[in-house]
Amino acid sequence: MADVTLYEHPLSPYAQKCKIALREKDVAFTAKMPDSIGTGLAGGEFRDASPRIEVPALIHGDVTLFESTIILEYIEETWSRPALLPKAPAERAHLRMLEEVMDTHYEAITWALGEIHFFKRATGPDADRLTAAAAEQLAQAHAWLETHLADNQWFGGDMFGYADCAIVPLINGAAGFDLGPKATSPLGQWLARANERPSVKPTQEEAVASLSDMAQVGDLISTGQFKRQYRDHRLEWMVRSGGLDIVVDGIKNDTIRFVWPFA
Repeated sequence: MADVTLYEHPLSPYAQKCKIALREKDVAFTAKMPDSIGTGLAGGEFRDASPRIEVPALIHGDVTLFESTIILEYIEETWSRPALLPKAPAERAHLRMLEEVMDTHYEAITWALGEIHFFKRATGPDADRLTAAAAEQLAQAHAWLETHLADNQWFGGDMFGYADCAIVPLINGAAGFDLGPKATSPLGQWLARANERPSVKPTQEEAVASLSDMAQVGDLISTGQFKRQYRDHRLEWMVRSGGLDIVVDGIKNDTIRFVWPFA
């Protein structure tokens, strides 16, 4: 079996879900952080594998993949045991739907919180206003997730699987801003169970360890050394949540980037 390399950043929820899936399946892999990550200038093997210049990217023999959902599906189909998806098509579709919502709605909220509190795109009353909007939306998202968790141990029922891999990194991200679900709530209890799994625990520990590197990223934005990627769902969040000025300033100061054209 060919070696597996996963290009990642430990704080990326998209990379984390792939790492959790690989660990659930006991697949050995090498995790690498791209050189010059966050600048839009990363090169080499990583850039060849990920023309969007974003993590995660997976290299497995002569297979190179980018986009976390595609990678997660590849992991599930290549290393089939233990299965992360159930057999019934409707159940599989339901779990994929949950992943989609987390990737394109929930992630926009936690990403915006990073823009505010790590990258200092907003300060003072503007930061407070945007954080309050994020808190309200996260509470709504948590209530919605609980309707899908219901009385089950995991989102797939008795089986930790596909949706759990995608959901836990993002809720841990929200909890890092003190905006996670209440510990006594069904979702909070699910999070505690998930964080004890041998696949999730080291992934979360790696994310927490990387937080020390975030102390200086606000300076990198202000000096133009960082260009954060604004994809469609992130732009939508900023526009509808009152952060349009952040986007305009980022374009003026050349500290945001878009994914097209490919590198």
